Amino acid sequence: MEHILVLSTGGTFDKTYDLLTGHLQFQESFVPSILTLGRSTLETETQTVFLKDSLDIVELDRESIANVLKKSIHKRIVITHGTDSIAETASFLESYNLEKTIVLTGAMIPYSFGASDALFNLGSALAFAQVLNQGVYVAMNGKYYKAGTVKKNRSTGYFEVIE
Repeated sequence: MEHILVLSTGGTFDKTYDLLTGHLQFQESFVPSILTLGRSTLETETQTVFLKDSLDIVELDRESIANVLKKSIHKRIVITHGTDSIAETASFLESYNLEKTIVLTGAMIPYSFGASDALFNLGSALAFAQVLNQGVYVAMNGKYYKAGTVKKNRSTGYFEVIE
């Protein structure tokens, strides 16, 4: 099995709680720790593109992700991303037709909080990245969706097919 590149871009996935200010913030990506905790035996390479709340991600940030993907030798890639704009980034990346399998995932609860969905979602995304055909996907809550077909339901906190 080929190496999987895991890119971090921030989002709730990588947020920590600052006890002094009471705000959520970023320090570093938790992806390497999660891979160790999950006892992953996959051959992975991790890289942080940036750490931002997905509501603050703009087109220039999406272009930064696309540039990393274009330059990468990896054909299978997982991207951790904030859930608020993950669908938009997936659609943006799909327009590049990169001939790679790219799976974006995120978390509704920060990994640093303990009772987070980050570990499950990252594990699912890594599994999907190994078996899905080329294209861009969003993987959340054990399901995957083709880019352009998914949205976050803000009232339930789950992802669903666009109707």
